[in-house]
Amino acid sequence: MMAKEFGLERRTTEFAKVVIRECIILPRNPINDRPVGQTVGASGSIGVNYREANDALGKKDFILRLKIARREAKESFHWLESLLEANTTKEKAIKPLLREVEELKNILSSIILKSE
Repeated sequence: MMAKEFGLERRTTEFAKVVIRECIILPRNPINDRPVGQTVGASGSIGVNYREANDALGKKDFILRLKIARREAKESFHWLESLLEANTTKEKAIKPLLREVEELKNILSSIILKSE
């Protein structure tokens, strides 16, 4: 189990890094500024909260942290959809991020269900 947990730690970190790389090249304007900041913040929070779950003080804390990570994944999905709407020419870069965050959400949901 530990190898899988740390594999997901790496995966969530890589997701956050890719989001940063893609957001940094988007044009700065009033339409993009808020979604970019929110996307970067939420995508980074997925991994942070997953790591906190791995260091949880107990089962309740573990599940709570996973639920927070899942909520951040849902938020990331929302903001990525907003960025796609505002930057339709970046579909090739944003669509894979939408798929990845959906997978992360599903993985977190599965862990939560198995842990409850």
